[in-house]
Amino acid sequence: MSPGALPRVRPLTVLMQRVRIWDLPTRLVHWSLVVLVAFSWWSAENGAMDWHRYSGYTMLGMLVFRVYWGFFGGATARFVQFVRGPRAVIDYLRGVTAKPFGHNPLGAISVVLILLLLLTQVGLGLFAVDIDGLESGPLSRFVSFDTGRALAESHELVFNILMVVIVLHIAAVLAYLIVKRDNLIGAMITGRTQVADDAKAVAVAGSPLHLAIGVAVAVLVVWLIV
Repeated sequence: MSPGALPRVRPLTVLMQRVRIWDLPTRLVHWSLVVLVAFSWWSAENGAMDWHRYSGYTMLGMLVFRVYWGFFGGATARFVQFVRGPRAVIDYLRGVTAKPFGHNPLGAISVVLILLLLLTQVGLGLFAVDIDGLESGPLSRFVSFDTGRALAESHELVFNILMVVIVLHIAAVLAYLIVKRDNLIGAMITGRTQVADDAKAVAVAGSPLHLAIGVAVAVLVVWLIV
């Protein structure tokens, strides 16, 4: 090295660690809903209404459990952990806040919106009546035929809105994978992700007792309705 020359500084190497980020119940519900939405569409398009109803009942149970798990589940599954106000979304977009452990504020909006649309979709289906009055939801007896038909049309409308939101959700996940090299899909499959070695991780496992209660509540709600 010549006199007066500055020493070459090696770039800092960021040490990474692989940590658990999603608990098993959250992942099972997530992928079950993916399959059930696709199957519900297929069964409706092909006139397999018995299977369509069974799919809807199963989806209802999954949604009831997910709402329960959003209050009593693992840390990253709880709504309080990722549902934030507009300021948090703006700060995240500006890069003011660090990457959160779990859903980011934008992802939280997508998750909550999809859950609300699915709950609405299933709820409308419980009261819906087809045009011939031959196929109907288990709660259709509590409404008139005209009301049941109106709810059936709303059932179809909400599904179309849901499809748009799901497509946007998938596009965002792919954008994170391609642009930011953040594999959200893999994390939701394995439950683990790569974070900086000095990142603050949290315990994500839920209580077995809370899990058992959540399953019992979901089964009871479906049983009472069906």
